[in-house]
Amino acid sequence: MARAYSVGNVLNAKFETLAFDGIWKDAIGCPEVAGSWIIYGPTKNGKTTFAMMLAKYLTNFEKVFYNSVEEGLSRSVQIAYERVGMIEASGRITLEREGLEAMIERLQKRKSPNIVFVDSSQFMGITFKEYKRLKTMFPRKLFVFVSHVVNGQPDGKAAIAIWRDASVSIRVEGFRAFPIGRYGGGEHIDVDAERAAAYHITG
Repeated sequence: MARAYSVGNVLNAKFETLAFDGIWKDAIGCPEVAGSWIIYGPTKNGKTTFAMMLAKYLTNFEKVFYNSVEEGLSRSVQIAYERVGMIEASGRITLEREGLEAMIERLQKRKSPNIVFVDSSQFMGITFKEYKRLKTMFPRKLFVFVSHVVNGQPDGKAAIAIWRDASVSIRVEGFRAFPIGRYGGGEHIDVDAERAAAYHITG
């Protein structure tokens, strides 16, 4: 039987966290580099652009792998890169379209990225069992899943289970991101301030 943690053990434990600042700290706090997050929302409401914004910001702390299972190398992804100024993160982010096993093989390599985006969970076809396997295999990596929605919730049983388990969940609607997480924060981030203002005034 494993030894139980005392109050002192819990309060004095040290964790690797990311020193977020500015709007990102206000939105998310200072998160741990582990576990999972989920970004979800309706199509054509800024979800992918927000995911790219977040990926770019995270390159300030760790190397990022963006698994664009849904689109791969495409003009729409190129436009999103241009929109967020991804050139500034050159050398710290890579993009590919890979299935689950190929992605696992990549992540098992030495010096593989510690932050991994999966866009989208539906196109990956990941099950909750496979998701738990990922977390067990890579306890010191952060997985960020992008998900479609049905009736305002992530689409499918696996996506809903990931949403419930995620340390940070971010709903993107009307070009505005609304985070809820375990690290504090809670302020929204606009993907496109003008379009967000128009949507949320009239929405």
